[in-house]
Amino acid sequence: MIDGFLPGFDAPSGVAVTFDLFGTLVSVDRTTDPTRAIASELRARDVSVPDDWERAFGEAHVDAPEGAEVPLPAHVAAALRSRGVDVRENAARRAVVAAFDPDVGTRDGAQAAVGAAAEIGPVGLLSDCSVPELVARTLVRSELDRDAFDAVVTSVGCGWRKPHPEAFSSVAEALGCEVADLVHVGDSERADGGIEACGGRFLSIEDHPLPELPDLLVREVP
Repeated sequence: MIDGFLPGFDAPSGVAVTFDLFGTLVSVDRTTDPTRAIASELRARDVSVPDDWERAFGEAHVDAPEGAEVPLPAHVAAALRSRGVDVRENAARRAVVAAFDPDVGTRDGAQAAVGAAAEIGPVGLLSDCSVPELVARTLVRSELDRDAFDAVVTSVGCGWRKPHPEAFSSVAEALGCEVADLVHVGDSERADGGIEACGGRFLSIEDHPLPELPDLLVREVP
């Protein structure tokens, strides 16, 4: 999936609504032990997994600025190299993608909320996700219409995780609006609420459940 504009999309300036994905629009059955799941997929690809893999996986191996996203395959490959294991033929990426293959449930009211946002202006998706392809596969397996989003931006694609301002700037640029014009809907006060430091507005689904959002958006968002 390519982050950013959909082909032929010409966004107007003004208010845009963006949504978090995981925990907001969809629920997923996340693996309870990603370390073990990745190790299993590595072995299935004939990669030698070190005896202290859990420790290696838990260490920081990629020097990145605060708030930057480190793609999980890059972390896994670096963890293996730290133990003298060479990863061949992009095995780290394939193992990570295979280890995160969840069942997806669409949350009640999600489709209506996205539809209501589209009546106001451009609609974007801004998701923290270090696993390549996971957001695309999640959307396909959900009841959400991928075409309902004028832009889809992921942290693994843009390089920054919420609440870093660059994450919100990336989706605003993709939608053709200013960051301060964003109304961001999410479930995390810490991450999604970071839009407020950028001058935008945060709508928490804890305070405004998805089934209530259509009326709220029409009533309160110009």
